[in-house]
Amino acid sequence: MPDELAGAHALVGDLVGDQAGAWDASGRLPLDLLRDLGTRGLLCAEVPASYGGRGASSRDNGEFTAHVGGLCSSLRSIMTSQGMAAWTLQRLGDGDQRSAYLPRLTGGELAAVGFSEPGAGSDLSAIATRVRGDGESIVLDGEKVWVTGAYYADLLIVFARDGRNTEDAGASGATDDVVAVVVPAKSAGVTIERVAEPLGCRAAGHANLRFDGVRLPSSAVLSGTGLSLLVTTALSYGRISVAWGCVGILRACLRAAVAHAKTREQFGKPLAQHQLVAGHLADLLVAEQNAARACEHASELWQRRSPELVTATVLAKHVSAGNAARGAATAVQVLASAGASDGTAVARAYRDAKLMEIIEGSNEICRLLLAEHAVATVS
Repeated sequence: MPDELAGAHALVGDLVGDQAGAWDASGRLPLDLLRDLGTRGLLCAEVPASYGGRGASSRDNGEFTAHVGGLCSSLRSIMTSQGMAAWTLQRLGDGDQRSAYLPRLTGGELAAVGFSEPGAGSDLSAIATRVRGDGESIVLDGEKVWVTGAYYADLLIVFARDGRNTEDAGASGATDDVVAVVVPAKSAGVTIERVAEPLGCRAAGHANLRFDGVRLPSSAVLSGTGLSLLVTTALSYGRISVAWGCVGILRACLRAAVAHAKTREQFGKPLAQHQLVAGHLADLLVAEQNAARACEHASELWQRRSPELVTATVLAKHVSAGNAARGAATAVQVLASAGASDGTAVARAYRDAKLMEIIEGSNEICRLLLAEHAVATVS
């Protein structure tokens, strides 16, 4: 175990224990647990030690994310949100902004990142949330939907259309640039409404946000701009984190299915000795191994800051999410009635994994992006 995350797997295992099912049923994670893990630098472990983080590599943080994902996908979702926020600050913030905000994210404060809107889901170019200048301040107006972790968040990183320079942008003030704005969640004009009864990751604090004339200092706008930077920062981090979390889902499903198939007897022998059930177990192992290899490759490119990392993260997310959804369904099939109750780990994985095929780029969007890559690079 690398020194940066020494003891972290066991610590989180002890803290979660057998509580994930109860958290899922209640739709709440303990806030003191989240702040404790945040203070330990475990919610965004790749943040450098100079900002209070663990300085973990993408691969090591990925394996840790998979471990947490196998225990509780809602908790892993909070890690993904926190990591996305931290990575956005590292990539788009200037020196003062990094120094101001990153120690807060490694010191117990929680963050969420707002992309999607009622009219801008997969098509992020349709973002309508807008920031405009007003003297020494900025004013933010708009909506975001399904923002993971926002229910718990102290800080919201909101992607908005940049309308501060209106001279050349027409009467509406709209421009092609998108900026990231750091918004304290308790700012006047911010409304946070929890998503009721989400299909998966029920305790992850999904919320819809509304910004009505939210006034902030100009320094709340991060220095980097543009939709392309959005894709290579927060979205890419989110995709690789979700992918590793899906590896964890697959490992949890594999463990549950194997344990059941080894001990449950039918027709005088364990289920694992029946060929059709054995085939299910083989499929689960193949799915977990394929997803893990795709994630390892993406993390290697991430660590090297390779130009190919964006495509690699899309590939890892697509492969892992699809395998997790199919693998969870297979695990439920193996456990049959023993896995069909909503409180069981495989039933929870079945719901959680389906959501992973939608967030951070749906299966369809991932396939389109991969097809574009193939057309551009394969001869």
